[in-house]
Amino acid sequence: MSKYTTGEIARLCKVSVRTVQYYDSRKLLVPSELSEGGRRLYSEDDLKKMKIICFLREVGFSINSIGELFSEEDPGSVISLLLEQQELSLRKELQEKQTQLSMLEQLKRGLKGVENFSVESIGDIARIMESRKKLYRVRAIMLSLGLLGELIEVGTLLLGIFKGIWWPFALGLPFVIGISIWISVFYFKKVDYICPQCHHVFKPGFKEALFANHTPTTRKLRCPNCGHKGFCVETYSEQAESQTE
Repeated sequence: MSKYTTGEIARLCKVSVRTVQYYDSRKLLVPSELSEGGRRLYSEDDLKKMKIICFLREVGFSINSIGELFSEEDPGSVISLLLEQQELSLRKELQEKQTQLSMLEQLKRGLKGVENFSVESIGDIARIMESRKKLYRVRAIMLSLGLLGELIEVGTLLLGIFKGIWWPFALGLPFVIGISIWISVFYFKKVDYICPQCHHVFKPGFKEALFANHTPTTRKLRCPNCGHKGFCVETYSEQAESQTE
């Protein structure tokens, strides 16, 4: 019957000698016998066991889990549970890595739009990324109310044109105007702006913000801290967040 030294079993399993020695120290792979000179010798069964250990390590099993499996008198009773636990662990790890990858991609995209890069620029982008979901909720509320106002306005207008009944339009118009005003006030209470020059976060006056030139995510404002006037990036207001907690 074949006998293998530590070096031979390491070569056959494509691992280092130190790895074999480590598994020995953890009592996962104990040699079948010792030579007269004290060399560890492994049997065919030991080689098979080592290959199983290497496979389980490749799929992410911990040393403790493998030791648990080998110590069971009936390993078949626990292997399904261990496999399920390992699958859940790997899926969680994969999800975390995908989240990290997504954040890195967003950071790279954000840095492309930064003219004067500094360490503070990363902080600005991080804050914008964190507030994005909250801003989505704000916009969803605004869109829902805006559609409601649009339906009331168009519906009552068509009723007046085709049926000659104008009183619903007369009553509905002030309501629609009120919704529009409320949407604007609601929005500017929920957002702050980041100055691209000094990275100061500020809340502009309602009138200034309302009439400022803007894009979907920026607004041309004057920073109260450094006086720079340019397109500042919107972010969810920390003051609004503290009020909701």
